[in-house]
Amino acid sequence: MASGGLPALGHSFRRPELLRQALTHRSFGADQNERLEFIGDSILNCVIAVTLYQRFPQMTEGELSRLRANLVNKETLHRLALANDLGAAIRLGEGETRSGGASRPSILADALEAVFGAIFLDAGFEAARVAIQGVFELELAQIDPTDPGKDPKTRLQELLQARRLPVPEYSIVTVTGEAHSQTFEVVCRIPALGIAATGAGASRRAAEQAAAAGAYDQARDG
Repeated sequence: MASGGLPALGHSFRRPELLRQALTHRSFGADQNERLEFIGDSILNCVIAVTLYQRFPQMTEGELSRLRANLVNKETLHRLALANDLGAAIRLGEGETRSGGASRPSILADALEAVFGAIFLDAGFEAARVAIQGVFELELAQIDPTDPGKDPKTRLQELLQARRLPVPEYSIVTVTGEAHSQTFEVVCRIPALGIAATGAGASRRAAEQAAAAGAYDQARDG
């Protein structure tokens, strides 16, 4: 895969060495992907910003900024990297391989950004734009323009504030799995409404967001 192209990203490399570098973690060797990640991060932010600007002309600058932040964070990038099976293509050192680096969220998210950077250097901005929009197609399609950029914790807090209720309480219930692939379970409590919703995720933040989404649904419907 690393020598020819990534069909899931819709790009065939004219310079396959760029793809090999994008998929090379620093633990593998000196020709690693951190510089390409630097380029890819900038290209990704630009493409998503322009895409949101064009698709949602009614949104304010603040709404666009929040929405972009939700789309390009490490958790979203990790999930999209998994969907495109990048873990199977990343070149890792023996230590990282043994410790499960191919599924580590930070490694996968960084590799995806590096691939975007490699596509840009291989074929220019338009090719990178097409690849990024293809990878983010489902994420973009699921955006609700009536609720731009607000994550579940923000929505829940605003709902409670409107009802003059205290902010919710979050606490970790369990942490399972190895250090490189942990699952957090968090409970979100709203004592005034008798709500205790749980959520799980690959990080505490992701689990809190999942718990907040459940609590929001209960509070809104209750």
